Amino acid sequence: MSRSKLKKFSEIAERENVLEEGNELYGHLGGKWDEIHFENTNPIVVEIGCGRGEYTLGMARLFPDKNFIGVDIKGARLWKGSTIAIEEGLENVSFLRTYVEQISDQFAAGEVSEVWITFPDPRPKDRDIKRRLTSPRFLALYKHILKPDGIVHLKTDNLGLFEYTLEVLQEAPIKNLISTTDLYQSELQEHTMGIYTKYEKQYLQEGVPIKYLQFKFR
Repeated sequence: MSRSKLKKFSEIAERENVLEEGNELYGHLGGKWDEIHFENTNPIVVEIGCGRGEYTLGMARLFPDKNFIGVDIKGARLWKGSTIAIEEGLENVSFLRTYVEQISDQFAAGEVSEVWITFPDPRPKDRDIKRRLTSPRFLALYKHILKPDGIVHLKTDNLGLFEYTLEVLQEAPIKNLISTTDLYQSELQEHTMGIYTKYEKQYLQEGVPIKYLQFKFR
């Protein structure tokens, strides 16, 4: 491991806006994120697989009356997002370093208002179907942590993953599904707030349409 990564890991271990294994609050904030961590009762929005936190940060800038948590397992990526949050004085954004499979250990049932899944790995091989972040086992995790009327959002460039997700949702207990295979040529782009990730900009420059959907669980 490079010295640069080791330095970043050391730094995020000391940061108040990053929660990871080894932190005394890691795994103990379920149901208490508002009371203990953010010290307010504002709605909580979670980004799954946030990477460097571009979407988490973008939403936090737009909505100071909400709390945002970016979830990823890659410490070096979270270092970048947490650094920007500190530099900009964004007190309504934090990062959680954990596996998505463990998300229900980090939040209480009904604690989260929205879940965003932004440009996840499409996992195109059949043997990796269960690892897709919109597979039934992950949907069950999101349903557990979401409030009864909470919203799930998906943005992706990958048509295969998008179509797979729609197929899964046909069998899932959901409601209010809206979707488009070309977000920026549709009326739904208002839902994404004008926030673009680095890779999203590249896809658009290459002429790849962005797919988007949102739904609620019944």
